[in-house]
Amino acid sequence: MQEIVAMVRANMVAPTKEALAKAGCPSFTCMKCLGRGKKGMDPATLRMVMESGELPRTPDGEALTEVGRLIPKRLFNICVPDDKVEAVVQALIAANSTGHPGDGKIFVVPVEESYVVRTGERADA
Repeated sequence: MQEIVAMVRANMVAPTKEALAKAGCPSFTCMKCLGRGKKGMDPATLRMVMESGELPRTPDGEALTEVGRLIPKRLFNICVPDDKVEAVVQALIAANSTGHPGDGKIFVVPVEESYVVRTGERADA
């Protein structure tokens, strides 16, 4: 079993839910979250910021404050059998890809054990 963790744009929840249902994966958890991706920073500016602990009071410094802003996203957690991972990942990519930065990120993590809380039984499916 694998856990697929997908961080996507906040406005892409409905298309993502539809894509997951079509991929045979109607069960998931979705949460509101805040995040940001990588943005390039000039190495010299980065070194200066790290050494001084402050952003420069220049247009470059003002632009760097944008890097620190967190953007509303949605975090999907989906546990699937090993044989469904590729189909679910491809469905997530197809539903969320706009071709622009910020489309999201997908992580696949192994799940060693799972249990049903109500019964305490091990849940392998």
